[in-house]
Amino acid sequence: MRSESEMMKMAIDFARHDDRIRLVTLEGSRTNKNIPRDAFQDYDISYFVTEMDTFKENDKWLDFFGKRLIMQKPEDMELFPPDLGNWFSYLMLFEDGNRIDLTLIPINEVNDYFSNSDGLVELLLDKDSLIKEDIIPSDRKYWIQKPTARAFDDCCNEFWWVATYVVKGLARREILFAMDHLHEIVRPNVLRMMSWQIGLEKGFNFSVGKNYKFINHHLPKEDWEVLLSTYSQEDYSKMWLALFTCYELFRKYSKAVAKDLGYRYPDYDEAITEYTTNIYKSLNG
Repeated sequence: MRSESEMMKMAIDFARHDDRIRLVTLEGSRTNKNIPRDAFQDYDISYFVTEMDTFKENDKWLDFFGKRLIMQKPEDMELFPPDLGNWFSYLMLFEDGNRIDLTLIPINEVNDYFSNSDGLVELLLDKDSLIKEDIIPSDRKYWIQKPTARAFDDCCNEFWWVATYVVKGLARREILFAMDHLHEIVRPNVLRMMSWQIGLEKGFNFSVGKNYKFINHHLPKEDWEVLLSTYSQEDYSKMWLALFTCYELFRKYSKAVAKDLGYRYPDYDEAITEYTTNIYKSLNG
């Protein structure tokens, strides 16, 4: 497997010898000093170019980066509509295991790029000295945010409201419907509430990672194990158990957040819990 230094040198060397490419940036986790390095991190590279068409004519030029196992060009797909405007991206996995997510950006959009950046950007090459200020990568935009009273109430409302969809799905024996709502909305709000409590305990000056992937570093071991148990959903009995477990976790953490911040804890917890219990009992005796 090619090393990080080899991959970075290759990306910069290609750009340095192509006059169409005027500026190069690195984005994502490889710019974040708080993320442990590993072999699965992508190289998120952007080339700012004077024109796009000659790059898009064919993919031969991409062979410079190595033999590809698979490539995706999101802006050239029908099923998944593009969302990058004038940008064009190549997502490539190579036979040595390295992955490059390479994006072509019109050079006249460089100011918009930096003004809308998430902060995790490193400048690799600037042929025309377009960037006048130092660029220092930061994950500040991903730090846990202290919730306002409105945000807290919105989270509670969303959790308990969508929980009723899970109940409906289980009552109708529509397990995929129930799973989707639990996975996509109910549990993420448990994780959100947990992260707020973590912030209150440890400070709002760090991130728990994309998809809360580092939250286990900050939770009590027993709560982490309880959370993991909610992912066991292969039958209706385990789905019901996962839902009630989410109720318990959400209640524990939202009451703690409410107490610490002096926010009102909603009374519909009791109402929805009773509603869920009654339906469960009617179905299971």
